[in-house]
Amino acid sequence: MEDNYALLVCSGDLRPSANLKCWPMQQKMEESLAEALLKHSWEIKRAHTYNEEKGHGFIDYQHVGVKIFREIDKTKPLIVAESVWQYSHHVLAGLISHQAPILVVANWDGTYPGLVGALNLTGSLTKAGVQYSFLWSKDFNDNFFNAGLKEWLETGKVTHDYSHVNRFDISKVQGNGLEVAEKLATRIKEDKVIMGVFDEGCMGMFNAIVPDDLIHALGIYKERLSQSTLYAKMLTVSDQEANAVLDWMLQKGMSFAWGTDPVNELTKEQTLEQCKMYVAAVRLADEFGCDTIGIQYQQGLKELTAASDLVEGLLNNTDRPPVFDTKGKELYPEVALPHFNEVDECAGIDGYVTYHLWRALGLNGDNTLHDLRYGETFSIDGKDEFVWVFLISGAAPASHFKGGYAGADSMRQPPMFFGKGGGTLRGVSRPGKIVWSRVYIENNELWCDIGTGRCVELPDAEVDRLWKLTDPQWPVMHGVLDGVSRDQMMAQHKANHIQVVYVDGDFDVREAAEIKAATLVNLGIKVNFCGI
Repeated sequence: MEDNYALLVCSGDLRPSANLKCWPMQQKMEESLAEALLKHSWEIKRAHTYNEEKGHGFIDYQHVGVKIFREIDKTKPLIVAESVWQYSHHVLAGLISHQAPILVVANWDGTYPGLVGALNLTGSLTKAGVQYSFLWSKDFNDNFFNAGLKEWLETGKVTHDYSHVNRFDISKVQGNGLEVAEKLATRIKEDKVIMGVFDEGCMGMFNAIVPDDLIHALGIYKERLSQSTLYAKMLTVSDQEANAVLDWMLQKGMSFAWGTDPVNELTKEQTLEQCKMYVAAVRLADEFGCDTIGIQYQQGLKELTAASDLVEGLLNNTDRPPVFDTKGKELYPEVALPHFNEVDECAGIDGYVTYHLWRALGLNGDNTLHDLRYGETFSIDGKDEFVWVFLISGAAPASHFKGGYAGADSMRQPPMFFGKGGGTLRGVSRPGKIVWSRVYIENNELWCDIGTGRCVELPDAEVDRLWKLTDPQWPVMHGVLDGVSRDQMMAQHKANHIQVVYVDGDFDVREAAEIKAATLVNLGIKVNFCGI
């Protein structure tokens, strides 16, 4: 790479309030990044300017990104700097046609979802078949980052350690476990599964959309539904029905942080609106015969009604408020209706398979996705362990929390993202063994990375500190992954989301992971075992 300068772009949110609040963090990151390049006698040239009228310098629409990339020299090295949540499609068109080396850089900070945004972008680039490099750092002055940056400046690529990634060998799974895997995969392919998609493509997550031909090969078929239909169905749910859902949660011991200011506080009226959405979602799923559903919410519904996150957490829990049709018949009795947050279809595949496989194994199948939001090293039982802060806006089931519903509460979603309010289903995940996974698309094929780990219990003061550093309104899991370091995970993981499920009792966690892998292989998904 010649001329010793790199162009820089930054993709941002679509929501002006988020871009305005997060812009100072982006400025700080870009200044640190420029200093890091200067040490190697390189400089950064911003490819787009600060917008005085908007009050920030993010690329905030796809058409804005397209116009900016028209003026960019495709032969110059390019850095995509991310310290916030970003919409990948704002820059994807330009990155697909860029001819020079691309480096995605994330700041290691939990304040805003910069790591989450960068992982979504790299997962989207992987799906799109775009060559890129990826680096992350807390201060852009550590040895890991500087070594990687030096390599990229000299060669146009960054070498990472993938020694933890091994192709899964299905021959290692025998006996009853293999039979269960084969039986479920056969049932899915022969009986077919309907995935209800309430508007496809949330928040620019190109990586979360599975092409129809790939998902059909699994025996899963999309029922494309509209969020406007969900809102219309909400209007048919009575106040009495909404109050019944709320009373059920209150009787379980769940608490709600209600106030009187709807702009900044959770109100009871917002919660009841969410209860109506819950009833409406189940009724629509029944009407269209859906086996799993995903609500986009972030675009469209957020201008109309309270957040969907409380609804999603309830749906993902086997023990949930009963819902009846207009004739009094209970819908989906005594089972969860697996929901994939932010209509992430890769997570939808994973969540449905996991729920039903775990139940076939005699385990609790309640599962969820989380963001890979942040992480730090802690001393756990006298040993230094890297603990991930897995955080999501509210789709985690109460069965994951210490105390279940009695250990759960609902707090107002941040006004920056959720103008119409609504609460979460929030709690701290209980200690225990977990299987983690991620379905993703590479070379137009479906893959899944699977590993094992455990949820650990941190001191209350640390839980509160990490919550305040990220989003204290959201449910959290403090996860330790077996045999996978922080940097290995970041290098390999192809998404902003990670799927987690508990392996309770005496059931061996590795055996559970192997049976899940065998099920996915039988469906036609290629599987890597990571760290195990």
